[in-house]
Amino acid sequence: MRKAGDLLFGCTASGTTHSDTSIPDIATKVRMVKGAGVFDYFDRSPPDEEFRDLLKASEACDLPVLASGWFYTLGRDEPLFERNIVKARLLGSRVHNVQVMTDHADGHALTDAEVAEFYLRAHDFGMRHGVTPCFEVHVNMWSEHVGRVATVARLVEARGVPFFMTLDHSHVIFKIGNPREQEVQGMRADVEAGIVVLEPDRPGSVTQLWIDANCVHHAHARAAIPNNPINTRARHPDGSFGRGIQVPFAPPKPGEWVAEWREADLEPWKAVLRNLMRHHARDAGSPIRQISCEHIPAVDYGAGHGYSIFEQNVACARWLRAEWGRTLAQAQQQGAQQ
Repeated sequence: MRKAGDLLFGCTASGTTHSDTSIPDIATKVRMVKGAGVFDYFDRSPPDEEFRDLLKASEACDLPVLASGWFYTLGRDEPLFERNIVKARLLGSRVHNVQVMTDHADGHALTDAEVAEFYLRAHDFGMRHGVTPCFEVHVNMWSEHVGRVATVARLVEARGVPFFMTLDHSHVIFKIGNPREQEVQGMRADVEAGIVVLEPDRPGSVTQLWIDANCVHHAHARAAIPNNPINTRARHPDGSFGRGIQVPFAPPKPGEWVAEWREADLEPWKAVLRNLMRHHARDAGSPIRQISCEHIPAVDYGAGHGYSIFEQNVACARWLRAEWGRTLAQAQQQGAQQ
């Protein structure tokens, strides 16, 4: 039977700030996370110049760095991946979140076979260092067409290697009912044909398929709603508005967000986390051990808004802990009745 400590909750370094205009240094970030009293660990891949400061802060605050992550362009960043895995091992991280960009360094769009081949190399290198690479479902990455995840997983598993992923389902939820966002990588046709199911309450939903297959080894928790409003309070360098892959988890004050906030709109997003926790509580083969809260201040997310990014992560962690406690209690009750 699972115990409370079988699922830990952390905060990413990018989520440890109140706004996008005043970012604390790494030591302050670690103290903030420790002081909140609701997080078990810190999530960060430090650049070289920050490594020693993060290690010192982690030790001083007795807050482990159990997760890390970075984004990679294949054909260029393979050495960077290996350096980050070594750093992760030295920091004591269990997992490394791997974001693989859509295009290769030479400009061509990555094929599923190329992603699978990199996964196999990454898995081998990471596991030799005791750090599990987890490939993330994410916009601007190969996995933005979420149907590709199952294809790559099959290619990997055919070689006798388990496929482990980071579930960041905000990147799934915000595309529900959003034809413009579904057009990316041509996914809309598969959605309309029923090949890719985004809604977590429908049979065959991609998130449930990943959970049931024990692919989810790590997760990010960032609130999102179907057909998220775009972020009209921040622009990319080309002048375009943010894509809007984040909503406040807790009620924002008037004027702190671009749209009307309704708690009920969060239910599809919450449902996926409840499904994940329920599966983890009941399935001894579930590999996940940690969930990182990741409301962040980037343009596609929370830049320009008035709500505190960090306070949203704290509120999210409190909810996750409460849900995990309820899930364990239900599992124990059902076990006693059998």
